[in-house]
Amino acid sequence: MDFGLNDKIAMVAAASRGLGFAVAQGLATEGAKVSLCSRDLAAAKQAADRIRHSTAGASVLAVEADVQNPKGIAKWHEATMAEFGGVDLLYTNSGGPPAGATLEFDDAAWQKAFDLLFLSALRMIRLTAPVMAERGGGSILLATSSSVREPIQNLALSNVMRSAVASLAKTLSIELAGKSIRVNQLIPGRIATDRLTELDGAMAARAGVSVEEIRKRSVATIPTGRYGDPVEFANGAVFLLSNAAAYITGATLQVDGGAMRAVI
Repeated sequence: MDFGLNDKIAMVAAASRGLGFAVAQGLATEGAKVSLCSRDLAAAKQAADRIRHSTAGASVLAVEADVQNPKGIAKWHEATMAEFGGVDLLYTNSGGPPAGATLEFDDAAWQKAFDLLFLSALRMIRLTAPVMAERGGGSILLATSSSVREPIQNLALSNVMRSAVASLAKTLSIELAGKSIRVNQLIPGRIATDRLTELDGAMAARAGVSVEEIRKRSVATIPTGRYGDPVEFANGAVFLLSNAAAYITGATLQVDGGAMRAVI
């Protein structure tokens, strides 16, 4: 299948490792020019080098930017425009907030989670959507979580804020369709990343059991019987961002090995 991504310009947030890196690498493999960011410039440059090493001829820009900071997002966008001259694709992403129950967090923690998960995505889209419209259209993909379908125990901040991001994705898909900009949502299940290792550790500490026991319990709930690979998640992202999904907008794709039981 021709994904039609050759020479498309993609911005991939928080892409020095984990799912963000996998998406950046997947897009580069399909011929897109990739601008990736990370709070750590050295980590961003290392990620870009890894992509160039694995994909001959890959065009990758590494930018230091904290997506929790509007100035950082603006700096990243400006650098992308200066380097590539436009933006066609956007993958919104960020780190996750701390684990914990709802009433354990004060106002400052809730505000920080709002800035990290919701406002970061909105700010990225505010900057890139007008550019996409001028170029005849584009594709935006917002990464969320299975918690938008069913709250996850001990992840109150993430549950609430990611549900808001899911609503943002659906609302924007309607508002931007007339400008030929598609907006979709991608939900990871239990994908084997450093973030999942951190969450498994937090759950193990809270339950007073080993991390291995938590993983065993988790795998038992997944019909495919294993954690996913980041590349498998990235394949879903590449498809939704690509021309192969030209008639898909306002949709949600879950990459979870069948773990979510919801019919819709």
